[in-house]
Amino acid sequence: MSLSSHDVFNAPDWWRQAVVYQIYPRSFADANGDGIGDLKGITSRVPYLKELGVDAVWLSPFYPSALADGGYDVDDYRDVDPKIGTLDDFDAMVAALHAAHIKVVVDIVPNHSSDLHEWFKAALAAGKGSAERERYIFRDGRGENGELPPSDLKSIFGGRAWERVTEPDGTPGQWYLHLFAKEQPDFNWDNPEVHADFLKTLRFWSDRGVDGFRVDVAHGLKKDLNPAFHAMVGFDDGVVDSDDGQHPLWDRDEVQDVYAEWRAVFNEYDPPRTAVAEAWVAPHRQARYSSPSGLGQTFNFDLLKAEFTATDFHDIIDRNLTATKALGGSTTWVFSNHDVVRHATRYGLPDGVAGAGAPGAASSTTGGNSGKQWLLDGGDPAEVDQAKGLRRARAATLFMLALPGSAYLYQGEELGLQEVSQIPDEDRQDPAFFRNRQIEIGRDGCRVPLPWTREGSSFGFGPGGAHLPQPAWFADYAVDTQTDDSASTLNLYRRALHLRNELETEESLEWTQVAPTVLAFVRPNGWSAVMNFGTEPVALPEGEVLLASGPLGDGELPGETTVWLR
Repeated sequence: MSLSSHDVFNAPDWWRQAVVYQIYPRSFADANGDGIGDLKGITSRVPYLKELGVDAVWLSPFYPSALADGGYDVDDYRDVDPKIGTLDDFDAMVAALHAAHIKVVVDIVPNHSSDLHEWFKAALAAGKGSAERERYIFRDGRGENGELPPSDLKSIFGGRAWERVTEPDGTPGQWYLHLFAKEQPDFNWDNPEVHADFLKTLRFWSDRGVDGFRVDVAHGLKKDLNPAFHAMVGFDDGVVDSDDGQHPLWDRDEVQDVYAEWRAVFNEYDPPRTAVAEAWVAPHRQARYSSPSGLGQTFNFDLLKAEFTATDFHDIIDRNLTATKALGGSTTWVFSNHDVVRHATRYGLPDGVAGAGAPGAASSTTGGNSGKQWLLDGGDPAEVDQAKGLRRARAATLFMLALPGSAYLYQGEELGLQEVSQIPDEDRQDPAFFRNRQIEIGRDGCRVPLPWTREGSSFGFGPGGAHLPQPAWFADYAVDTQTDDSASTLNLYRRALHLRNELETEESLEWTQVAPTVLAFVRPNGWSAVMNFGTEPVALPEGEVLLASGPLGDGELPGETTVWLR
């Protein structure tokens, strides 16, 4: 069978089976030496991204922000944070990426703004009953003088979800809703002005060449603030615990009306812009966000939360492919991102820890955050089996890259980076750590700036140091350390991504083996992936070996190893 490279960049449906590389801009590359990653730094690394073989990059927020939540508290949706660059820098970056045939996806945060957004400042100045306040969710308090919050609802980040404001005359006044940090007031998506302003934002970035959007908290937006809402007390990390579209806060049926409006804007462009939803919803409702009449794709976090077992992987893959096929959408796969412990570390946690992947380990709804909880409970980072974690991570990623749908990679995973678990309290930056120090270790460990060189200032991140401390062992994971090592994780990713592009075929698979420790499937063109989840070798199936996540035995597939065959 001959191979023919598929032109992902020029395909109108490029996103359906793309490899998308997530960039956390502050920690990718620093061009001006201030210790903070920037857009010019990203532009300087376009040759690296092209050599890696990704089809698109997704940029976490780069908007003006006070960083109350890592940039997801947006001051201005149509500008660039001066610490990260300018709109001219953004245009130059897009041009460089497009010249390298790499698409550009940007984050959009529609559930809430920053409290420094011009609209919220206007709402505070205008007072109760104003049109400005109707853009957000303001309510009178309970109690004799309104001194009690409108309900006992809790914020995802801890504490109450209501904050009282001081009125223009200096008196204590109304309360506003913030399901996240108090610096992130929730928009009122029953207000037509909110709808119109986000359509304007979508066109603003699309006109600048952006190819798609990652929609933060896509299952939020529409809320039912009836009296029953006021009786609610908290919820589980924003994960929907109802599956009928009637939850007061999450995954309400009418949120799809918002995305139908967005789809109309996307379709104004040629090719149409696309989007992927961050929606923590019941599995059978994920596909609603993936509908071609809506956003097109939904982040599928199921593999990120799964144990390292053949049963978990098979059931998750089968269920999601079936659900998206029913609505004509496309699924996504991901193991790491800017919010969770890197999967090379999760898979190396001691046996029995949720998320470690050992058969019989306790299941965990927090998925990638299980490593954080283990550290908070007194777990010793020295107990992480890094070799096992990396071996499993390489196997899981190679298996995932053979699946139909889009693969989302997080910067640094191609280097096999481990979580930086030991950061002094005084150097931490994630507000989640400072708000809930006793119950939240924060997300800084996966956001430490990347190592590009074994030597030099900040391991080549930039000439002026790094905004989070980099450990000495980063030298062993640096790009230049791995480039000439044929067995390195970086070169495994490079070979896998280029080969995947050549092998891309219809979005389907047929399971050829579903066993307690072995999974295997074949794609329509004869491309097969086989993964051994166990620790003992199994017989290697017949076929031409295209790529393996680790060394193969003589006619054997070693434990915790994946192979591609033809």
